[in-house]
Amino acid sequence: MRSRRGRLAILIAASLLAALGHAAQADEPIEIFDAHLHYNWEPKPFYQLDEVLALFKKHRVTGILATSRPNTGTHALVDAKADGLQVVPFLRPYRVRADINSWFSDPAIFDLVQDEFKRGYYRGIGEFHLSGKSAENAWVKKTVDFAVAHDLYLHAHADDEAVEILMRHNPRARIIWAHTGFGLPTGRVAAMLSKYPKLWGELSYRSGITDGSGRLTPEWRALFERYPDRFLLGSDTWVPERWAAYGDIMAGYRAWLAQLPPDVARQIAHGNARALFAKP
Repeated sequence: MRSRRGRLAILIAASLLAALGHAAQADEPIEIFDAHLHYNWEPKPFYQLDEVLALFKKHRVTGILATSRPNTGTHALVDAKADGLQVVPFLRPYRVRADINSWFSDPAIFDLVQDEFKRGYYRGIGEFHLSGKSAENAWVKKTVDFAVAHDLYLHAHADDEAVEILMRHNPRARIIWAHTGFGLPTGRVAAMLSKYPKLWGELSYRSGITDGSGRLTPEWRALFERYPDRFLLGSDTWVPERWAAYGDIMAGYRAWLAQLPPDVARQIAHGNARALFAKP
């Protein structure tokens, strides 16, 4: 009898522990893949490598699209091989900040892209900046064609006109649209996503997603539910202040993700990035 009671007690205890484990897992914040991250190194990083890795762990960021200016910061993130963190390196066509305004007409930048690519681990090119017809430059087309030839994504900080030009350069291009047009009307965003199946919207600095009370706006809820596989999240840590606010940025995302159906929230938070950047 005692042995039977003992076994029963063990079973009950095991069940309770399992239930507690499931409850703890449910209480964990949804994991986030940060698909717009800069660890700039010009001339040295504002935060040390161990500090940024600790930030990712603290805020349950389990993947990053890593870029830097110059690419030294990206090299450091790749070389760290941090446990529990998927690092997806993108090649940035900038040496210094001034290249933002001239990279698209500078043949030396295309040489940089080709040389840096020889490292063998890049999955994309960008983030780069383009506005309107500046995207028509021949060196931009060379960059787009290079990306397509080497199965690379493009990460474009661009208005909708420039995105359309990039797609005309090569219809096989795959573009992550940084900031998804900033304040572009949702109708135009929907039209772009419908027209270009290989276009994904990254949501840092994107206005209009929530109202003044933090509730998802109806138009953005509809867009997320219509295109759950086409959106990514990002921190855009382009200045030290964004690193200082990193936890707040992630909390802001989680606040409106919680208002979506769980499967849609998971796709946007990390599922879409995992699918795009699965090991080739």
